[in-house]
Amino acid sequence: MAGNLEGRKVLIIIGAEGFQDEEFGQPFALLKKLGATVKTACSCKDRALGKFGRQVTPDFTLDECRAGDYDAVVFIGGPGASEYFTDARAHALARGAAAGNKVLGAICIAPVILANAGILKDKEATVFPSGEDVLVRAGARLSRKDVVIDGKIVTARGPQAAREFAETLARLMR
Repeated sequence: MAGNLEGRKVLIIIGAEGFQDEEFGQPFALLKKLGATVKTACSCKDRALGKFGRQVTPDFTLDECRAGDYDAVVFIGGPGASEYFTDARAHALARGAAAGNKVLGAICIAPVILANAGILKDKEATVFPSGEDVLVRAGARLSRKDVVIDGKIVTARGPQAAREFAETLARLMR
């Protein structure tokens, strides 16, 4: 994939337990390969554990992050994402990215975080099927496509869309 992301900074937010390994791995690897500086944040700083066993030592806790310091803020799905559904810090990061016209991404169930933060009202978005009602109640225009772009907001439906999600994030960051 052509394009250079040298000088671009990305924050990927994962759940402490049960983030979706593939949804994290694909964007992390591709964005780094393209030259972006990729940092991870979590509610804990010790070790985050993926649903399928991947271990990640986060660079930061959510309290230490500001959306304005990054070109993109990305929320990863999996059962662990539910810890951020009503988390004020996660909502503030999402709102900050949207207000700052940054690329804002969420995959699998993580678009629920964006919906609960009030960001998806009148936006086209997709989500893992179990989160569809939340997006609709939040005023989103629900799509069942694997990846949906609305302005600089990218949502994706699940692990099968991880590669396309990663490529879309990279394209929007150029």
